[in-house]
Amino acid sequence: MAKVAVFHNTLDFEGGADMVCLHVCAALDAAHNVTLFTLSATAPERVAVKFDVPFDVTVATPPGNRPLATGLNLAAPYLGPQLPARSVLLRAYLHRRRSEFDIVVSTANELSTSGPSVQYVHFPQFHGDRIDAGETGRLDGVWSRLAAPDRRQLDDSTRLLANSAWTADVTADIYGVRPTVCHPPVDPIEGRPWVARDAGVLVLGRVAPDKRVLDAIEVVERLRARGYDLTCHVVGSAPTAYREYVRRVESAAARSEGVRVETDVSRDRVETLLGRYRYGLNMKPSEHFGMAVAEYAAAGMVPFAPREGGQVDVLDGDDRLLFHGIEGAVETVATALDADLRPFLARDRFASDRFATEIRNHVSATLK
Repeated sequence: MAKVAVFHNTLDFEGGADMVCLHVCAALDAAHNVTLFTLSATAPERVAVKFDVPFDVTVATPPGNRPLATGLNLAAPYLGPQLPARSVLLRAYLHRRRSEFDIVVSTANELSTSGPSVQYVHFPQFHGDRIDAGETGRLDGVWSRLAAPDRRQLDDSTRLLANSAWTADVTADIYGVRPTVCHPPVDPIEGRPWVARDAGVLVLGRVAPDKRVLDAIEVVERLRARGYDLTCHVVGSAPTAYREYVRRVESAAARSEGVRVETDVSRDRVETLLGRYRYGLNMKPSEHFGMAVAEYAAAGMVPFAPREGGQVDVLDGDDRLLFHGIEGAVETVATALDADLRPFLARDRFASDRFATEIRNHVSATLK
């Protein structure tokens, strides 16, 4: 039994990366002594309940954790990207206690740390200037110098994992080392038979600008204007950092017939909705993996997503489900409706038992 430090910069956004963190803790806790290091105002137990993941590990937070995390959340609309900054802050605390642990498992992307480590990359958090990473923040270079791993560390003591082939390619472009692909866990979700499902579109995930929820509402509005009798149901977390965007989404829904918004609902409620609707829509381009898209498939829905990023993996590159832009989404969904397209993707492809086994194997191999 090894002493494992799981490093996760924050659970406050309550998204797919946080779900992966909790699954990693659960997978390793059965065989090791696990401590979760995080800088979060949100209690891990609360997030675990939301994702229906067992959680019973020690939690370590830096001094001043709650006011610091709360302040960062409130300042997010003005500061821009802050995950690298949180990683730098939390890394300093981990560094002081590193000798207590046999291995570090980062579920918050790549990180410079001493000794053996397994690092799960959702999307590279450093060196955004080396790729087209969108908004990287003015201090990206500072954070990269302070906490990005170097090639020697990646070659000698670090095992990199990535959530999709697309993310693995981006990581290789930056660091010259290609991670092993380890898709996140998504278990099959029970639902109604197809004929008993509502002919509506579910938009699942964090209500945030990068998820382009307003675009999804526009897609459904355009389809309704063409005569398709579709409703739209938006459901997801509404982190404090994105409160202004959440208000915009709620206002758009109030102005649009057949659009409903629910935020911060229970996991049971999410699964009920996944099992109720026929169609799932994601509008974020270059999704690193596409947890919501994978859940659509796992629930027996017909999922649609942009032809970019990790979600191409999830949808097996199928042209019937992929599109470019708002107009492309309208055409792709309309074509599927006209053809009465039914679910055809395997629902158990990303099952959690597979993920847990892979994580335990990677940790064991790194320890050896």
